[in-house]
Amino acid sequence: MLEIRWHGRGGQGVWSASILLATAAIKTGKYAQSFPEFGPERTGAPVQAYNRIDDKPIVVHASIYEPDIVIVIDSTLLENGKGILAGIKPKGHLLVNTPESPEEIRKKLDVPEEVKVWTVDATTIALEEMGRAITNTPMLGALLKAVSVVPLDAIKTVVRERWPGEVGEKNIRAIERALKEVKTG
Repeated sequence: MLEIRWHGRGGQGVWSASILLATAAIKTGKYAQSFPEFGPERTGAPVQAYNRIDDKPIVVHASIYEPDIVIVIDSTLLENGKGILAGIKPKGHLLVNTPESPEEIRKKLDVPEEVKVWTVDATTIALEEMGRAITNTPMLGALLKAVSVVPLDAIKTVVRERWPGEVGEKNIRAIERALKEVKTG
């Protein structure tokens, strides 16, 4: 089973990205969960969302404390340092929206060598492709490069269903660009 923990702020589409990923997984015949963790916070407050994806039914229904993948949509949350990395599995993946290199993030957070670090400037991609700094869909593209969890075509299908027309196509361009521009180190 693949377990993912997303970190972002209210209004950045963290839970929406989690839902899109789960929906794409289900469309490809997998079992999936998507759920948020937040209180009565307002826009801008830290939030988390989670995914579980597997080839067989998922019987666990709890928060994810030992994720295979940690995705950080808002790099200001890195000020929390090691808290972001809490519980990440050995040989896990850390994916961060930042213009910094994977090596800079590894050093800044003292990421263990066995954890693979990925970075992508999803904010710039979102602004240039969609005209808004909503980085959730570009981060999905970067995730697909890091881990082949679902096919790109499945993500494109759910994006077009969610946002028909030009909005969906802009999101797809952002996803494809992030998939190409994400770096690892």
